[in-house]
Amino acid sequence: MRVLVTGASGFTGGHLAQSLARRGYSVRALVREPRRVAELAACGVELVAGRLEDHGVLAAATLDIDVVFHIAAVYREAGLPPETYRAVNATAVGALIEAAARNGVARVVHCSTVGVHGDIEHPPATEDAPLRPGDLYQETKLEGERLAREVGSRTGVQVVIVRPTGIYGPGDRRLLKLFRGVIRRRLPILGRGEIYYHLTHIDDLVEGFLLCGMQPAAAGRTYILAGGEVTTLNELTRLIAEIAGVRPPSIHLPVWPFWVAGALCEAACAPLGVEPPIYRRRVDFFTKSRAFDISRARSELGFAPQVSLRDGIARTLEWYRTNGWL
Repeated sequence: MRVLVTGASGFTGGHLAQSLARRGYSVRALVREPRRVAELAACGVELVAGRLEDHGVLAAATLDIDVVFHIAAVYREAGLPPETYRAVNATAVGALIEAAARNGVARVVHCSTVGVHGDIEHPPATEDAPLRPGDLYQETKLEGERLAREVGSRTGVQVVIVRPTGIYGPGDRRLLKLFRGVIRRRLPILGRGEIYYHLTHIDDLVEGFLLCGMQPAAAGRTYILAGGEVTTLNELTRLIAEIAGVRPPSIHLPVWPFWVAGALCEAACAPLGVEPPIYRRRVDFFTKSRAFDISRARSELGFAPQVSLRDGIARTLEWYRTNGWL
């Protein structure tokens, strides 16, 4: 089986490419800067340098490939114009599937996000829950989903949409601020802390991607991939504190002053292209519930998360400590 992984210089794409190579797949990775991913080459991964916006690169990258795992995306970076998000997270998705079709690729697994559902009013949410993206990143990811389905239907390429929940594990730094805040006892919780938070360990997510790429039943389907346990934010921070051997956060502050401050900071920093010290999305972390039902992935794919939340947090915490991040 010959596979292409886009976004292999990132956390998720890198783990996926290395895991596939270790299992004996012939793996090609599309990356912007090959020199930054020497560990992939060491695993036998073929590196192709280029950008998603370059149609010539997409044609070369998809040549002689059976399955594409499209992980690359623009996440949330200060100062990027809407056109950049749309070009990478939406337009390039359609162009990639067009190139894949011309080269005879059978299937494209497209990584989206549960963020397309927005705040979950009636948890746990399934794949059929209302679609209410809350920011530009989520809006363009939803556009990417729609383009993927449209182009796949027109060209005959099997498209599978994956919506992961919050991804964590050794090597990830998106949740570093949460771990660091709990361990250093500098994390005030905004609001009551009873909103739901649902994590996915990278090892389980890689297994889920593999199933989406190989299971015949997955063709044309959309799957939420998440861990087997859901906690409230209070429970999550208590578990991190317990494993780290510190006291859990005990300070709760009202939400609205931070939301207002975030809006003002964003307005001031956006024209300068700098990261605001506080922004509304960070405040949303404390206010929006994220709890999801993975029954469809369990029943149709055989998806069965193996990493318990306690074990996953312990592994991640150890990696942070070993690499000097804490």
